[in-house]
Amino acid sequence: MKACFNIIPGFFAAVLLAIAAKFIESLLPIHIIGASVIALLLGMAINYFWRPSVLKAGLKFTSKKILRVAIILLGASLNVNVILNVGKMSLMVMMFTLLTCFGGGYFIGKALGLNWKLSNLISAGTGICGGSAIAAIAPVIDADDTDIAYAMSATFLFDMAMIVLFPIMGQAMGLSDIAYGLWAGTAVNDTSSVVAAGYAFSEGAGDFATMVKLTRTLAIIPTVLVFTFVNLRLKKKENASAEGTKVNVLKLFPWFIVGFLALSVINSIGLIPAGASSVSKDISKFLMVTALGAIGLSTSFKDMKKAGSAPMLHGFIISALVVIVAIGVEWCMGMV
Repeated sequence: MKACFNIIPGFFAAVLLAIAAKFIESLLPIHIIGASVIALLLGMAINYFWRPSVLKAGLKFTSKKILRVAIILLGASLNVNVILNVGKMSLMVMMFTLLTCFGGGYFIGKALGLNWKLSNLISAGTGICGGSAIAAIAPVIDADDTDIAYAMSATFLFDMAMIVLFPIMGQAMGLSDIAYGLWAGTAVNDTSSVVAAGYAFSEGAGDFATMVKLTRTLAIIPTVLVFTFVNLRLKKKENASAEGTKVNVLKLFPWFIVGFLALSVINSIGLIPAGASSVSKDISKFLMVTALGAIGLSTSFKDMKKAGSAPMLHGFIISALVVIVAIGVEWCMGMV
């Protein structure tokens, strides 16, 4: 019972921060920045001036446990059938951009001396869907709050630049609505940024960019599975070497991923009503904003400074490569 009371202050602080972030997002004339990033940055700003110890237990609970609940509910809004509606051309571009993110990201991260968790969080945020991908993969690999905050910041800064530059570059290259929508949908990170960059070009480009982005989001499913087993194998090795005995894999496995995958399958075969899927997505988004607010409240700028500029440089290089690879694949397909 005492443990529950210890959690309440931090949890409600994160919820209030999420409400404030959603309100600020609603005031923006154009949704160029999502509530998740707003909550993270607000939390970090508050942490700089005020760090009460009474919130610590609740913030840890929210950033870990509540984030897992948000990921489980996210599964109910993912539908593999969306792929069929957008077509094979978007999948071809996404295959190359994902290979660029995780393949190139591995070598760039090693060259910059980043730990594998932070490097892959940045790659996931860039290659899949910004904050949602980072939030989904972070608990699977037991990422630190500082790594999550840095990965979110790296992808956010590049997105802000792309919202301005993408329409200009698209007009300069004379891209059609379909070509531009495919480019923006596969190369810009966060959903709100894709929408902003897409509709800044034209309504048709915005519509197609949004559909491509929905397809791209589905890459969360195989990515989460891969990182689940990678981290499971690493933890098994660490525990075995430390204890010198057999390791119980069942205790190490992140079981919330089973719920996430189960809801994804159930929704894909049409057993979840559209209304219930929409509500689940809204709840998942709010809980994700709450968890990221808790992460912000637990993260100090001093901790982030210790990592230096390497994570930001990693995010910039990977994002730039994705932009180039995406338009290059389109050119090879004869769309440019």
